[in-house]
Amino acid sequence: MLKKVMVNGLSLAYERHGHGIPLVLLHGYPLDHRIWGEVVPLLQEDFDLILPDVRGFGQSDAPETPYTLDDLAEDLAALLTHLGLERVAVGGHSMGGYIALAFARRHPARVSALALIASQAAADTPERRAGRYQTAEQIRHQGVEPVATTMSERLVAHPDWRPRLQDLIRQQRPAGLIGALRAMAERPDALHQLAQCPCPVLLIHGQADTLIPIERAREIKARLPQAHLVEIPAVAHMPMLEAPAITAEALKWLASGR
Repeated sequence: MLKKVMVNGLSLAYERHGHGIPLVLLHGYPLDHRIWGEVVPLLQEDFDLILPDVRGFGQSDAPETPYTLDDLAEDLAALLTHLGLERVAVGGHSMGGYIALAFARRHPARVSALALIASQAAADTPERRAGRYQTAEQIRHQGVEPVATTMSERLVAHPDWRPRLQDLIRQQRPAGLIGALRAMAERPDALHQLAQCPCPVLLIHGQADTLIPIERAREIKARLPQAHLVEIPAVAHMPMLEAPAITAEALKWLASGR
């Protein structure tokens, strides 16, 4: 059941399922907490799952004012404090991985383990940064439909998922997508930070991902040999949808870190 709590002056929505080790799963852009629906039944016997709608998405407030990934990390910190959770494992999909990295940088003592799912630690190239701002302007003038049409084709390798993803994107608000694009464009490089991370690090990545290529995960693995990398063949940017059993089994590594 979806719940809401006031944090940092805005209403943040979240679901909570299961019991066990606390595990936060942060969705990516331009989606919401519902992307985790396929893995929840596979994880809820092992984890206390906290599934927020990131600021700007789903049922959480979407402010018009600019914000940063650090602001989104502080939203998570406030939510966890509200829930009485001092230390958690944090998993993030794509943009959610950027938020997880920001949270780990700002609150290292609160992170027991870190999972990056179809994500990366590198900052945007100048070209990618400019592209995000161009997309934000397009959304400002045309709404979310162009994103729903074009991005759904790249999110998954299996076309059966595309109508569902298009519908999910169409339910998001322009202000949320614009705010997230700006925040992602300005994020710092986190490769050095991740190389110094004292907690277990899990990498889950589809080998057919064209949005964030598998090389980004391999780059992290090269810098952080103790990280656990799970590569999934024939899967693109949404392993939790396209390969839920493999994704869930990989996430269970967070319970042991080995």
